[in-house]
Amino acid sequence: MNARALVGGRELTAGSRVRLRLRGGADIFDLALIGRTATVERIEEDMEGGLHLVVAVDDDPGRDLGARNQLGHRFFVGLDEVEPLPQDGPSRKVLVAGIGNVFHGDDGFGVEVVRRLEERRIPDGVDVTDFGIRGIDLMYALGDGYRTVILVDASARGEAPGTVSLIEPDPDSGDFGGAVIDAHGLDPAQVLRLARDNGPVPPRILLVACEPSARTGDATWEMELSPVVGAAVGEAVSLIERLLAKELA
Repeated sequence: MNARALVGGRELTAGSRVRLRLRGGADIFDLALIGRTATVERIEEDMEGGLHLVVAVDDDPGRDLGARNQLGHRFFVGLDEVEPLPQDGPSRKVLVAGIGNVFHGDDGFGVEVVRRLEERRIPDGVDVTDFGIRGIDLMYALGDGYRTVILVDASARGEAPGTVSLIEPDPDSGDFGGAVIDAHGLDPAQVLRLARDNGPVPPRILLVACEPSARTGDATWEMELSPVVGAAVGEAVSLIERLLAKELA
């Protein structure tokens, strides 16, 4: 839901930082959360028009499972149960999202790039996630309070196989400049439209794309990248690291 809430004169939105101040009478599980810091994931309105915050608690080892996969790691709290924390900007700055099907040859490019990035030092404020073929999870992640999202996937653009491109979608249509890609059940333009219907999305969304080889369409059960696309993984990793340095500066 695209909602905002005022608490103590501060406007809270997705990505806002809060400290939990649960009311008296809470059970023992809630008592364990008192004083913990958290990030607002969403603001929900109930049938009576009341607003509630959906928050992810810091240092919760299950928080990356996400609200769509594990509701037990998201908590509903009232506006009178939180204290807004000062912040210079969203705490969750950048999401690098690898999408692709590792069983379809070069379509697994984004997954391999993310795997390679996870072996390197990831800066604070950056989440690197393999979404694979989970287009719906990607849709929800676009509403998780990030400032920038970098999608990584194979894209047929008519270039030479292995060509790595940086594409920024049209801010109104969400079109990726004619790039033919599929977030595996939801194409990226459709993901953006659905995410916007569900709430606010990051102001900056980029696509790091690689031109697949001609054999990809026939490699239904091929679990290896073609040599030319495999060679492009390192180039994509370097490009993303430069983008992260710029976004976090």
